[in-house]
Amino acid sequence: MSSDPTGWHVYRGTGDAAESPIAELPEPPPWRRFTGTGEATRPDDDGTEEHRRIGALLSTPRKPQPLEVLMVNAAIYLRRPLLVTGNPGTGKSSLAYLIARELGLGPTLRWPITSRTVLKDGLYLYDAIGRVQAAASREAGGEGESGVGDYLHLGPLGTALLPFELPRVLLIDELDKGDIDLPNDLLNVFEEGEYDIPELVRLARKQADVPVFTADRGGSAVVRNGAVRCRQFPIVIITSNGEREFPPAFLRRCLKLHFEKPDFDQLAGMVAAHLGEAEGVDLARLIADFLERSAQLGGLASDQLLNAVHLATQLATSGSYQLDQDWNKLLTAIWHPLSSEVG
Repeated sequence: MSSDPTGWHVYRGTGDAAESPIAELPEPPPWRRFTGTGEATRPDDDGTEEHRRIGALLSTPRKPQPLEVLMVNAAIYLRRPLLVTGNPGTGKSSLAYLIARELGLGPTLRWPITSRTVLKDGLYLYDAIGRVQAAASREAGGEGESGVGDYLHLGPLGTALLPFELPRVLLIDELDKGDIDLPNDLLNVFEEGEYDIPELVRLARKQADVPVFTADRGGSAVVRNGAVRCRQFPIVIITSNGEREFPPAFLRRCLKLHFEKPDFDQLAGMVAAHLGEAEGVDLARLIADFLERSAQLGGLASDQLLNAVHLATQLATSGSYQLDQDWNKLLTAIWHPLSSEVG
């Protein structure tokens, strides 16, 4: 390692945007090398979703939590998913968008998990009913023939495993809300970096290359012989609010990072990124009040602070912003407990 202790860092956590995509990544361990073939084109990123999630670029560098930079770089070097835990509203999901912006890796692929989510939802969806209806329409003299790929849509995980030259950033959001079997179902995909699409495997002898839709807006890709295999393992950020434990086998294949509650400086940076200077508002006092109430209630979400600052800014613009009893009542309502157990 060089005398510069940060010389090995690919990701620095400053929040700055890359002028161009990172040229290359460090070599992976031999057991994490993948040999996907073919081409997949990463779409351009207009920054709309990124700006909505993490705000604008700042004139001063972002202040990351101490372990954040170390663990993100470890995940990049080792080609392992990073499991990010912490209370709601601590910025876990934002990490994926920060990585994509700083390394210039294009739009972040997001897979939100619910209690009904299964592995196949993340890999691909096949609209068999739509294909049957289209066939019936053709027999009745309707539209012309279409291929199976017109009814097959890769999900966020499935898209991330396409053979991109540079890795995509994949956010698997709130995995702890999913079915108890989902973490174990992910193990083989994480280990092998590939998956089959049975509907295309059966077709492979007649048609090896099938164009399909991807999770990118307006995106498409060609799947060969019914199999998708990555060339670069995606940078996978998995978030959890700690609502349940994960199986040891799953944890063994992930690195883990815990997000602490953001401090005053981090909250101030977040407000600046989303709302600028918040003119006419005593921002320091508002953040201090937020931290005090958060401690009393066992934790508030950062977006509850953003809601209060935005509203205060709007009232200041109209000349109605006053630190009076009505404002305090409004803050109490906005900064409501996140748990029903807290009164």
